[in-house]
Amino acid sequence: MRAHLARVDAVLVQAVIAAALSFAHLHDLASAAGQDGWKAWAYPVSVDLLLVAAWRRLRSGRDRAAGWCWFLVALTASLGANIATAGLLDLGDVPDWLRILVAGWPALAFLGGTLLAHSSTTPAADAAPEAEPALTVEPVHPDPAPASSAAVPTALIEHARKIADAHQTRTGAPIDADTLRARLGVPAPLADQIAAQLT
Repeated sequence: MRAHLARVDAVLVQAVIAAALSFAHLHDLASAAGQDGWKAWAYPVSVDLLLVAAWRRLRSGRDRAAGWCWFLVALTASLGANIATAGLLDLGDVPDWLRILVAGWPALAFLGGTLLAHSSTTPAADAAPEAEPALTVEPVHPDPAPASSAAVPTALIEHARKIADAHQTRTGAPIDADTLRARLGVPAPLADQIAAQLT
């Protein structure tokens, strides 16, 4: 137990030191690029928050392309500041292109944070336009009564109508009962009853 706590403490101390150094480098670069006062302190916070937001998106498994894109943008900003302040750049004479990048960072970070926070969380939103929505239907057990005696839910009829319309648009032919049954995942008698109501 003590060995485990010692490892955790060592990792935590290392993380705090690394974060403090990176924070200081970002502040120094922003300050050298003309962002003085509280603005220079806001830059490291902005970069780190974008990194955290992108990492959370990657961990969630949703829209990983956006997560990786903004993670790499924030990581590049952080690493760039660390390298630039390592003596490779004269902080007393920052080039214009770097001043432009630093001045444009808030807009870029705001865009990235907004997209990461408000992008769609439903897989259906990312589906291709021609894809038909899936409908989960509880298994229907055969009933001794005739199929015509059971009322088909209106929502199921409307969903079947959308599938039938999409099928006719795509193929030029009306949908048959077997295809409708396969798309809806319902038993054949119910598919026949639905097909009869669509005509």
